[in-house]
Formats: sequence, structure tokens, C-alpha cells
Amino acid sequence: MPVPKRKRSRSRRDKRFANKGLKVKMFTECNNCQAPIAPHQVCSGCGFYKGVKVVDTKIDRAIKRGKARQDKMAKQKERKGKEEVTQEEAK
Repeated sequence: MPVPKRKRSRSRRDKRFANKGLKVKMFTECNNCQAPIAPHQVCSGCGFYKGVKVVDTKIDRAIKRGKARQDKMAKQKERKGKEEVTQEEAK
């Protein structure tokens, strides 16, 4: 009967059982955008968790920045208009 020539090392032996604990992750759908997400996690696409908006997404921040820039430009135009009116009155 065949007999092994050398002792099998612990690391070689244990490599066989290394993947035994891995489990398949389950995915659920976001209630808001139907994107696949891990359970009990905030949706990275829309920022909703259990039907409530929890996180501002990248798109939300971009929209806020755009509005802030528009407001800033409008204020600058108002200031320029007021300066022109005061200069005309001074003449």
C-alpha cells in the first residue's frame, strides 16, 4: 500500500479548508430606484434607506453647487446694476 514520503505541512493541509467559511452574499432591491444593494445598507445610487433619504448623493451635491453658483452670479449682477445707478446719479 502506498505511503506518503513526507509529512504534509500545516499550511498545505489547511489550504483545503480555507474556503469552507465563505458564503454567498444576498442582494436586495432598493425600494426607491430598484438598484441591487446589500441588505441593511444605504443605496449608493439614490441615498435612501428604508424609504427615507439618509445620504446626499453625488448628483444631489452637484445640483446644490449649481444653485449656489447661480445665486452668487445673480447677486453679482444686482451689485453691478446698483453701482451703475449710483454712478449715473453722481453725474
